[in-house]
Amino acid sequence: MASFPEQRLRRLRQTEGLRRLFSETGLHVSDLIYPLFIVPGRNVKSGIESMPGTFRFSSDLVIKEADEILNLGIPAVILFGLPEFKDEIGSSAYSPKGVVQQAVRKLKKSIPELIVITDVCLCQYTDHGHCGTVKDGRVDNDTTLDLLAKTAISHAEAGADIVAPSDMMDGRVGVIRKTLDAIGLYNTIIMSYSAKYASAFYGPFREAAESAPQFGDRRSYQMNPANAREALREIEQDIAEGADVVMVKPALAYLDVIRRARDIFNHPLAAYSVSGEYAMIKAAAKEGWLDERQAVLEMLSAVKRAGADLIVSYHAKEAACWLKRE
Repeated sequence: MASFPEQRLRRLRQTEGLRRLFSETGLHVSDLIYPLFIVPGRNVKSGIESMPGTFRFSSDLVIKEADEILNLGIPAVILFGLPEFKDEIGSSAYSPKGVVQQAVRKLKKSIPELIVITDVCLCQYTDHGHCGTVKDGRVDNDTTLDLLAKTAISHAEAGADIVAPSDMMDGRVGVIRKTLDAIGLYNTIIMSYSAKYASAFYGPFREAAESAPQFGDRRSYQMNPANAREALREIEQDIAEGADVVMVKPALAYLDVIRRARDIFNHPLAAYSVSGEYAMIKAAAKEGWLDERQAVLEMLSAVKRAGADLIVSYHAKEAACWLKRE
C-alpha cells in the first residue's frame, strides 16, 4: 500500500461535493417510518411532555398529519393505539371499532398510497400493562397467541398493509401468519419486532402510550441487553415462522446487533430509534449542548451504516426536511 505523502485520504474530503460523491452510506427519506399515537374522540391533538414535538391524535385529525408526512416523502407510518377502556385480556386491541382499526380505515380511504403499519401488542390495552395475558402473576405465552392473531386480523381487515407484532411472545409470528393465510389475507406483510430488548430507553413511550406495567417488568419476555447471539436466534426463528421483515429495537445501543443481523440474514431489516433516543437529543438540543440536526442525521446514518434498511424514528419529519435541503 502507498504511504504518506502519496496516499492522502483527506483528498476525498476536501469539499461538500467530494464528501457527497464518496459517501459510503446513503440516508434517504424513503428509509423512514413515522410513529403515530391514536386516541379516542374527535378533534384531539395533545402533546407528549417527555417527547417535545410529538402528539396524540384522534382518528379524524390524523388524516391531516399523515398527509403532511407523505408529502415530506416519508412512505409509511406505524400506529399505536390508546383505547377507551382497558381490561385484563386487552379486548380493545382486537375490536373492529378500536381506535387503531378506525384510523386505518380512514387513512386507507383518504390516502391509499400511504403505507400503514400497525403495532400488534396488548400492553396499551390491558389494565395490568403487560404484553400478554397474565396467569398466577406471570405472562402466559401460549394463551396470548390467539389474542395477538385476533388483533393482527382486525388490523389487516381494516386495511393495514403491514402488521408488526412487538410483544416478544414465542411462536407469535407463525400463529399470525397461519391465521392471516387461513382467511385469505395472504398479502398482509408481517414486520416482526424480532430482537426487542428490555431497554431503559422506552420510558417516554410508556408515557405517550400509557402502557407502563402495573407490576413487575417485561424482562421475562423482552431480551436481555447483554445478549447478542440470542438476538440472532430470535430473528432466525421469526424468519422460519414467516416474517417478511425483521426488526431490532432499540437502534442506537444495539448497532452491533443490527450489523450482525445484516451480515447473516438477507431479509429486509428495520431498526427502531426509540423514544428515549429522541428525548435525549431533544433535551440536549434545548440546552444548547449539541446541534439537533447534525446529531439526528449522524445517528440515523449510523443505523443505516450498521445495516438497517428501514428506520422507525420520531425524528422522521424533521429529518425529511433536513435531507431535502442537502
